[in-house]
Amino acid sequence: MTRSIVPSVALALLLAVAALFTHPAVAAPARQSLTATPPVVTTARPAVTTERPVVTTDQGRLAGQVNGRAEEFLGVPYAAPPVEDLRFRPPRPAARWSGTREATRQAPACVQFLPVGLSDPEYVSEDCLYLDVYRPRHARPGDRLPVLLWIHGGAFVLGTGTQFGGRTMADLTDSVVVSVNYRLGQLGYLAAPELTRENGLGSGSYGLMDQIAALNWTRGNIAAFGGNPANITLWGQSAGSASVCAMLSSPRTAGLFSRAVLQSGPCTLLRAPGSAQAAAAAADFAVAAGCPDPATRAACLRTVPSADLITAGRTRPSAGPAFGDGLLPAQPSEAIASGRWNKVPVLIGSTRAEAKFFLAGTHPYLTAREYTDQIDAMYGPAAPQVLARYPVAGHPTPFDAMSAVLTDSTFACHTLETARTFASQVPTYVYEFDDPRSPTLFGAQPPGVDMANAHSAELAYVHDFSLTDRPLTAEQLAFANDLKRRWGAFARTGDPNVPGATRWPPALGRHTVLTLNPERTRTSTTFAADHQCDFWAGERKS
Repeated sequence: MTRSIVPSVALALLLAVAALFTHPAVAAPARQSLTATPPVVTTARPAVTTERPVVTTDQGRLAGQVNGRAEEFLGVPYAAPPVEDLRFRPPRPAARWSGTREATRQAPACVQFLPVGLSDPEYVSEDCLYLDVYRPRHARPGDRLPVLLWIHGGAFVLGTGTQFGGRTMADLTDSVVVSVNYRLGQLGYLAAPELTRENGLGSGSYGLMDQIAALNWTRGNIAAFGGNPANITLWGQSAGSASVCAMLSSPRTAGLFSRAVLQSGPCTLLRAPGSAQAAAAAADFAVAAGCPDPATRAACLRTVPSADLITAGRTRPSAGPAFGDGLLPAQPSEAIASGRWNKVPVLIGSTRAEAKFFLAGTHPYLTAREYTDQIDAMYGPAAPQVLARYPVAGHPTPFDAMSAVLTDSTFACHTLETARTFASQVPTYVYEFDDPRSPTLFGAQPPGVDMANAHSAELAYVHDFSLTDRPLTAEQLAFANDLKRRWGAFARTGDPNVPGATRWPPALGRHTVLTLNPERTRTSTTFAADHQCDFWAGERKS
């Protein structure tokens, strides 16, 4: 087995995220609204009281609301609307306002380049650089509570921070949670030279710039909410985790955060394109969007209707942030391996059967013959070795066999590889989420197919998030609270251990992994063997 086969499979999986992160009951929107309409409501919400918590930020006063045992401030602008002449430019500071701004309605999602998966798929806008803040009811300025800044996933082409409530995390862990929107698709990641030469960073990674702007806004304002600007944890999942990898390696974020949580997005799996590759892709996109002339391309791209940008992007999905510029000088995984990164303690992990999520949209009822044919097509001369390691008879179904192949070769073993790199330099804690009865993101479960532990399964446990096929049971809710407490402890001290819970040792020596299970959370030193990581790394064993 050679390592060379792994990146192609990883890339195929990552590109597939955009096509498979869907809700079967939601159709593509007929329009992309540029005006505010009723807010996206994606989680079950407790009764809101009439109390009005007020804070004062650099831009002005905000009036939030009490929601259950937490307070929330929704739709807070952290940057100016990136519209018209500010489209395809680095984010500018948000304008000040007079009086008290209502902060009780969530802002629109950013324009979706695969516009499905939202409870209200028409509630999107280019005016989308807003964030939500959640804090305990007792929090006041000066409390210096730990801060978790959440970056959502969605393959850099879809998703929104508004889907991920932080009320329970804030209440259980005595922390402040911030959830952000950032520009997506080519609106967020278009490295056209005609655009990148307009900014000092020489970068087209506007979505990454948005995330850094949100981090800077949090640093400057979170004390007003009771948070500690000197204790911010970056926290992301999937493409959000890839964004954390980028911020770990960007010189623009040095000293701005204290810890990092990476869920299902290991840095060695998520490969950023080089600047030349990104520029070539941008030129192809610009032609498709109706802006073929380099001399007028920048102005042209700023006037193209967003619907036409989406159409041009359908067959040219954005690969996310590129490297080789002033924002991201090096490939994140290479910068981290070399030690040239913003070193902070790391919590990193994956779900036990990540690839089920991706396969469910394309091959939920794979036959044994189709499984063999697929392995042959993907691995060529190495296919017999893969089939010998993953015989279809060794799994409940061909679907499960293929899921094991793709889970192990991509997310699981890259998580271990990334964790080993981190652990050689900083305190690192590694987990595997394993609830054999976990619900499925968005309820996208083909009849008769076991979707437990698929990619994104843990989201319903660490957020106030319920777009699944069934609510969590009482046992799962208790487990979810345990996970929140561990995440909160890590944000507070850099150590995810909590009193009365199974000890979580750092990943040293035998690279211990904590298996998170509602019935029996336990430590394990067999993660590499369980996922055949030596095989996927090219080390043959007898």
